[in-house]
Amino acid sequence: MAIARHSKKRDAMLALLRGTDVHPGADWVFRELRPSFPGLSLGTVYRNLRQLTEEGYIRSIGVIGGQERFDGRVTPHAHFVCERCGRVLDVELPEDFKAPPAAGIYRVTGGEVRLRGICSECGEK
Repeated sequence: MAIARHSKKRDAMLALLRGTDVHPGADWVFRELRPSFPGLSLGTVYRNLRQLTEEGYIRSIGVIGGQERFDGRVTPHAHFVCERCGRVLDVELPEDFKAPPAAGIYRVTGGEVRLRGICSECGEK
């Protein structure tokens, strides 16, 4: 999928998000890219993340630990959020996963599944 408005910074952000599974916030993206783009501003990161989200290249998984977090993987899957450390993990959904039937719903076209609990690292401490 090609980005509508190309820029080296935007392309780098997309590549960074698609190459990690940490579900970062804008601050993390900024810290990772600043050495390669010394003139990069946090405002530019926020604007590009919003644009990439609106265009469907990445997705926002919501505010976790006070910061909006992003995912470079846009294929259907759920997320698990650790209540102790804030770690976000991808959770695979069965191929035949469907929303349970409910009165008044004609068709479900999308949605988010977010589970929470304690990750294995925190559970072993």
